Amino acid sequence: MSLLKVENVSKSYSEHQALTNVSMEIPEQTIFGLLGPNGAGKTTLIRIINQIIEADQGAILFDEKPLNLKHIRNIGYLPEERGLYKKMKVGEQLIYLGQLRGLSLKESSKRGKAWCQKLDIMNWWGKKIEDLSKGMAQKIQFIATVMHEPKLIILDEPFSGFDPVNANLIKDEILELRKKGATIIFSTHRMESVEQLCDHVAMINKSEKILDGSKVEIKEQFRDGTYFVEYKEGEVKSGSGFELLRTEDIGRGLKRSLVQYSPDGNPNELLKQLISQVEIHSFVERIPSMNDIFINLVKGENPELVEA
Repeated sequence: MSLLKVENVSKSYSEHQALTNVSMEIPEQTIFGLLGPNGAGKTTLIRIINQIIEADQGAILFDEKPLNLKHIRNIGYLPEERGLYKKMKVGEQLIYLGQLRGLSLKESSKRGKAWCQKLDIMNWWGKKIEDLSKGMAQKIQFIATVMHEPKLIILDEPFSGFDPVNANLIKDEILELRKKGATIIFSTHRMESVEQLCDHVAMINKSEKILDGSKVEIKEQFRDGTYFVEYKEGEVKSGSGFELLRTEDIGRGLKRSLVQYSPDGNPNELLKQLISQVEIHSFVERIPSMNDIFINLVKGENPELVEA
């Protein structure tokens, strides 16, 4: 079941077309990666979902109902451009923002303190925002986004400003939120985070959706039949049905070659040929990374719309 459906949404600013007939479904209780280069239209779509701006045409359904102002309390939004009141104290800020999302004064305080304890920043409760480091302020912004327990959480570059330790801490919290039932739209340029977190992915480029599907299905579609083979005692040479692409020394007397084979071919047949040439220590298919797929699509090497 889908929590959010985007149906043929278009938006233009003067002569600039920001979105063109974009449709997608965000499955319930998943982490959905919204990808695309700068200026592709991602932020415009996010702002339409948050009802900051209106679409020129198309519709958005939330829980099978047309999106309206009542749904705002069921959405948490962490924008790329952060915004906290620098002169307010951390506790005051969280209580205020919690109340804006419909929580009572008592519940805002309770949840804010619980999250501060969880993220190990409770000793900053009485400090002003302006006294916090960038990473600390990021944690406060993240808490403000999720403390009202929204059904839909939209995170735009959530790891910006975090060191690796705190980035991993927030990743764990994102996974825990999904486990507890939240649906998360995750917009980022960091493809390693997409690899680690996302279940489904959609990509927008030049205002149009060019990719949509589960991460597993997308990777399967982009398999190109290349394999890494590590070996010693001999040389890998091109053979029947496969081509040697490159070879490198990797130490300990081992070499590693990349060979091109048919994506639909039987790897056992390839392995038989390689065994006749060298002493194999490792044989593994090279699965394209989301970074590879992103770059190839944006460069236009595969311009066709891919529906997984």
